[in-house]
Amino acid sequence: MSTHLRGWLLDLYEDAVDGLRLWFVAEDGARVCLRQKFEVVFYASGRDEQLRALWKALQRRDEVVTLQREVRRDAFVPEPIPVLKAVIASPMDEVRLFREIQQLLPQLTYYDADIPVTIRHSARYGTFPMAYCDIEQNDAGEILALQVLNSRWDLSPVHPVFRVLMIEPDCDPGRGEPTALKIQTGRKKLTVALHPPEALLQKVNQLLEETDPDFVLSHWGDTWLIPALLKLSRQTGILLHLNRDSSREVAWKKEITYFSYGQIVYRAEEAHLFGRCHIDQCSAMMWRDYGLDGVLESARVTALPIENAARVSPGSGISAMQMLTALQQGILVPWHKQQVEQFKDGVELIQRDRGGLIYQPLVGLHANVAQVDFISMYPAIIIKGNISPEVPLPNGIIPASEELGVVPLTLKPLYEKRVALKLRSAGLAKESRLSKRDSARAAALKWLLVVCFGFLGYKNARFGRIEAHEAVTNGGREVLLRAKEVAEALGFEVLHMYVDALWLKKAGATKKADFQAVLHEISAQTGLGVSLDGIYRWVAFLPSRMDERVPVANRYFGVFQDGSMKVRGIEARRRDTPPWVAETQTRMLERLSRAGSVRDLAGYVQEAFDLFRAALEELRLGHVSLEKLVVTSRISHELENYRSPTPGARAAQQLFEQTGKRVRPGQKVRFLFTQGVPDVCPWELAGMIDPVMVDRVKYTELLARAAASIFHPFGIKDEQLKQWAHTGSIALDLKLDSEQRNVRKIYNHAPGRRAAGAVGVGRMGRSVFS
Repeated sequence: MSTHLRGWLLDLYEDAVDGLRLWFVAEDGARVCLRQKFEVVFYASGRDEQLRALWKALQRRDEVVTLQREVRRDAFVPEPIPVLKAVIASPMDEVRLFREIQQLLPQLTYYDADIPVTIRHSARYGTFPMAYCDIEQNDAGEILALQVLNSRWDLSPVHPVFRVLMIEPDCDPGRGEPTALKIQTGRKKLTVALHPPEALLQKVNQLLEETDPDFVLSHWGDTWLIPALLKLSRQTGILLHLNRDSSREVAWKKEITYFSYGQIVYRAEEAHLFGRCHIDQCSAMMWRDYGLDGVLESARVTALPIENAARVSPGSGISAMQMLTALQQGILVPWHKQQVEQFKDGVELIQRDRGGLIYQPLVGLHANVAQVDFISMYPAIIIKGNISPEVPLPNGIIPASEELGVVPLTLKPLYEKRVALKLRSAGLAKESRLSKRDSARAAALKWLLVVCFGFLGYKNARFGRIEAHEAVTNGGREVLLRAKEVAEALGFEVLHMYVDALWLKKAGATKKADFQAVLHEISAQTGLGVSLDGIYRWVAFLPSRMDERVPVANRYFGVFQDGSMKVRGIEARRRDTPPWVAETQTRMLERLSRAGSVRDLAGYVQEAFDLFRAALEELRLGHVSLEKLVVTSRISHELENYRSPTPGARAAQQLFEQTGKRVRPGQKVRFLFTQGVPDVCPWELAGMIDPVMVDRVKYTELLARAAASIFHPFGIKDEQLKQWAHTGSIALDLKLDSEQRNVRKIYNHAPGRRAAGAVGVGRMGRSVFS
């Protein structure tokens, strides 16, 4: 006898006996676990004698359901290729069997071999986290039929009412020894002492049973909380009921260090649950950017488990989406990509590998400047130009093939959904719940779109190809130069261009309506969407610290007409800036933002300087808390490999010598600058030092450097600020004339790969790139 159930898919994972276990939040609020048999497939290609050897090895295995020869499509091969198809009884059998086969016959090329089971299930049934499903099941809880009733691309998805338990220690475990856990369920908040451990575990189990949470949100859950609770569980013999699936233990994913986008990244060991989701807010990759709403949206569109979607990089999300698209299109997913970059001579390399276009800004203050942004330019170019590794590449943005490739097929619905969310949120009150939710979801989609371009040039990307990566930047240069020509033809001065944005100015143009014509014409001439990011009351473009004659492309600050600020490249945006410095600089900027025009700035510059002076006085008197002076630095090498250790490396070495705690490459270390030797102190050991030993001279210099970024457009130099810091006197000779014109250059910059050199000087036209 069969029954029907409707509900939302919360979790899906492999099981040695059942094949798959799927947890649903039913319409009536029940949490239901169902089982499903699920066969998986992998393919192999190679010489006939090797395929025969594989056939003989597989046909003797009980877990192999069927073997057959087929002709399939490899994205990197012009014509379909013959392959051996192996159907395996269950996902866990496939993982174990493939590991053995690959070691036995490494010469073969394998496909679809290590795809996450959630991606396989999504390709077959259309499922994804929070998919609303109609399920037919038998009396034994086995799924007989499954139909998904909604879509990954729904603009207004309906979710069930989630049960959430939040738990964290009462202090940072990296700096102190926690004595209690702070727990919140709904509006109920309580603090539970760590000792005696028996009472603690019984209370945690009671809360888990009463709440039966779908989400366990923690701080330091991966690195301290769950390991500590499990240790107490072993010591006391009291079983901890973290998993909703009582037959499973907590699954641990090993720590990893990897290189990504020019920096070393460390990902700590992760604790994964079964039947409910654990998210460590300290380990979640983009939690600060978009929270739980963004995590759910990322999981929805990538079809990755919610716990994974919270932790992995956007690049892993794009990779999952591309694998899903390939499976849906019947394209083989390579296990290890074997294609390499095509040979290019010097001339070809110069012509193709030139990166995005950067038009150096005019240093100084400028009033009534509009910032025009292309909406997700590179993803839009990939879609419009049909840029994908398996199709002919365009020269510009006109596609060379009508059939969409894997990459544009993946990005098109993602791009359209983000644009729709942005358009909808534009008509909502900024503080409304729906607006905040849409903003978080749009941010999650934005990060996926941002990395798709760099992922095209990533050597290990399954559907990456450097020539496709270069075709995107070629299209971007063409589009930006067309936009520049359109703007200048309509009488606008182009103050700055940066990859996908232009800063425009025109006498008398001060309102949004004054820029609508140029926006419409740029969109018409390029075929891409553009938006007005805003109109600055005033904006200041800053030069290099090393040479004031050299502008810096992404170092500026300004105030929009609505009073909001935008800053890029200055200290408040840097992650290694002490909070005290960043907060002081931000307050100075907020004071300047009160100026309605450039003419009104003079008085506010004096007020900003007073804030700078007051902050230094607080430091001198010892009124700045040590927490506000902490510097955070990322370690990029093993400690013994530093030839000239940075302050962060010196702090990490001290921490290792005194506590045995080793900071791995990619991890961050926190420290204070101190007087004498050693000149730094790890934050974890800061309780052992006298606050008088803080190096106030160093922090004074850091604040003076940050203030100099703010005051430079007004004629106040670094040397003057340093002089005041030491002598207490300074002459404020403000210079508000912004009409200087500096020599400018056009540069090309290729994020994620090689950086090209300078290409021409002055106000050159499109012929530079022909």
